[in-house]
Amino acid sequence: MGSVQIATTIVAAAITAVAVWLAVRAVSKMVAVIRLGQPDPARFTDWATRTRTMLAETAGHTRMLRWSLVGAAHWFVMVGFIVLSLLVLEAYFEVVSPTGGLPLVGNWAVYGLVTEWLGIFGIASILVLIVIRLRNRPTRPGGKSRFTGSTMWQGYFVEAVILGVLVMGFLIRGFKVATDHFEYPVWAAPLSHAVGGLLPNWEAGVSVAAVIKIAISMTWLIVISLNVTMGVAWHRFLAFPNIFFKRNPGRPGSGLGALRPMTSNGELLDFEEADPEKDQFGVAQVEQFTWKGLLDFSTCTECGRCQSQCPAWNTGKPLSPKLLVLSLRDHAYAKAPYLLAGGGKDLTGAEKATDGQLAHVDALALAEAEKPLIGGAEESGVIDPDVLWSCTTCGACVEQCPVDIEHVDHIVDMRRYQMLIESSFPSEAGVMLRNLENKGNPWGAPQNTREDWTKGLDFEVPRVGEVDDFEYLFWVGCAGAFEDRAKKTTRAVATLLHEAGVSFAILGEGETCSGDPARRIGNEFVFQMLAQQNVETLNEAFDGREQSRRKIVATCPHCFNTLGNEYGQLGGEFEVVHHTQLLAHLVATGALTPVQPVDGGVTYHDPCYLGRHNRVFAPPRAVLGTAVQGELTEMPRNSERSFCCGAGGARMWMEEKIGKRINVDRVEEAMSTGAAMVAVGCPFCSTMLNDGVNGKGAGEQVEVVDVASVLLRSVRPEQPPVDQKSAQVAG
Repeated sequence: MGSVQIATTIVAAAITAVAVWLAVRAVSKMVAVIRLGQPDPARFTDWATRTRTMLAETAGHTRMLRWSLVGAAHWFVMVGFIVLSLLVLEAYFEVVSPTGGLPLVGNWAVYGLVTEWLGIFGIASILVLIVIRLRNRPTRPGGKSRFTGSTMWQGYFVEAVILGVLVMGFLIRGFKVATDHFEYPVWAAPLSHAVGGLLPNWEAGVSVAAVIKIAISMTWLIVISLNVTMGVAWHRFLAFPNIFFKRNPGRPGSGLGALRPMTSNGELLDFEEADPEKDQFGVAQVEQFTWKGLLDFSTCTECGRCQSQCPAWNTGKPLSPKLLVLSLRDHAYAKAPYLLAGGGKDLTGAEKATDGQLAHVDALALAEAEKPLIGGAEESGVIDPDVLWSCTTCGACVEQCPVDIEHVDHIVDMRRYQMLIESSFPSEAGVMLRNLENKGNPWGAPQNTREDWTKGLDFEVPRVGEVDDFEYLFWVGCAGAFEDRAKKTTRAVATLLHEAGVSFAILGEGETCSGDPARRIGNEFVFQMLAQQNVETLNEAFDGREQSRRKIVATCPHCFNTLGNEYGQLGGEFEVVHHTQLLAHLVATGALTPVQPVDGGVTYHDPCYLGRHNRVFAPPRAVLGTAVQGELTEMPRNSERSFCCGAGGARMWMEEKIGKRINVDRVEEAMSTGAAMVAVGCPFCSTMLNDGVNGKGAGEQVEVVDVASVLLRSVRPEQPPVDQKSAQVAG
């Protein structure tokens, strides 16, 4: 071993020792912070499915590849990072000896070939990602950047490290070629041989390049260890457990559909026995999130995909899902010294720790602990109320997140505390909640008018209890029973089912609101009151039936989602389909036959709770494909990336006071297609888009209509629309 090798060995050993010690300390801190969260035993189920899902999402990059160029580049960088670990390990042999290499595989041509090409693609890919970051930098004139609010130096630092390590790897190989110590043939390592042809015959160059490579790698480890909130780096390790412990590992769109039920200390909250002084009602302190929530916050990569898709952020609201998660992450780690010393408030607001326990806690941590989780700037709140209440729960953030952060659950958990304990929520929503409690519907309409939509139909709509048997229970929903536009859809669906010979029945006055708006706004108490009543009614309606015959069809995606995904939490197990799914089946089987295509161009708006939350994308398009003349014109944002109408998350009953109206933004996109008809599959979407069209003064040029009504026009072209017939009867 020469003097150069002695020096490089000492340097490599010293910097590695420091880096490893700091990394162990950092990991210990992160584990301690995450363990501050509440129990969540449901995460420890179905290990086989969790493992398969984790491997598919990481190795297969199933979520990242939705953004094809970025996804492909990131895949090569990810695989390259794993290979880099081997090459960094190999560098420790090379600092000792210029001819050193990994034992066993170090001289294997296949190993050389694989690492060579992964290195080449890795360099190309990291350059692509650097260019993308530069082109989307927040300071770039014009347009909104998904990196707004991200810590840009951290991203550039990580990318520079990866590039530096890869470049040094080829320099090491090049020096080995130049000194005739390289075992791989040209076909296995063409770039290395090309680099070697440019380098001098300097044997010590191998060890010098190797120690620089180690120094770059260990500098990276030191920097991230000193910055435990550096998600752009730590996600390389945390993404694996975060994906593994996702809420519904076997379900596409995990974290969407059903909301996570309210729990206290890991147990489901029973409102009949719950005590606000003993049980946790939502989240009021960052440590009241589950441990998985704290893992979510720690894992955020700051990529901004969620931000780029968020309807609130894109229309000038203060909510960015990314910035919300980063605020919670930074608050959790800043408050951690206080919590780890035994500090914290009990459910009555009293301090848990003694003065002695807190005596050595940093003043900054103590100050952080005094910040309210929800509060305005004057209160130094972590999350501003306008941020919390801007969310439509559309799920675009969860859909796009490459590491499966469950933003919607966290937002609703914070809403629950504000609603149930603080009674702090947008005042205009109070009318809706009172109507739900007193009238069983958000509009406050009389219950005895729930069946008025049946008047004027040329057939009798059967009621549950009046018929011996039926195939489907038709869940009409509050909008379908009371809102004028939605009643047209209800009548169209009933007419089509009758036309197809499908036996169905309605609950009529026995139906009440599914509870969706109450649950999404955070009033779990009202939701459970309504849901338990409905579960009891539905179980009675299906009494004696096996599971396969407990079928419900719903026209409202919010009802569809609540009945199908959430009533199971309360003992209501039903097979629920959306009306577009059933209509698509009836058309496909010949039970319904479109006889005259509807004229005019059409575009389709995917409702969030039908599409993203429940993966129903094809059936509405299949129906339109048979009922409309010409091709369906898709909006730029469609299917998984569809843009919200603005009504979800109980926003239907709140004023939109900040920024541009979400429905107007969506209507402008629909109108840009040139389509004369905007087809929908949701009564809320119908209301919001109709209002947007009228607000643009385009009511005569653009029609917003449900898929069922479009199909009915094609199946019964000679008859007036069912709403016109109703008016004729009434007249």
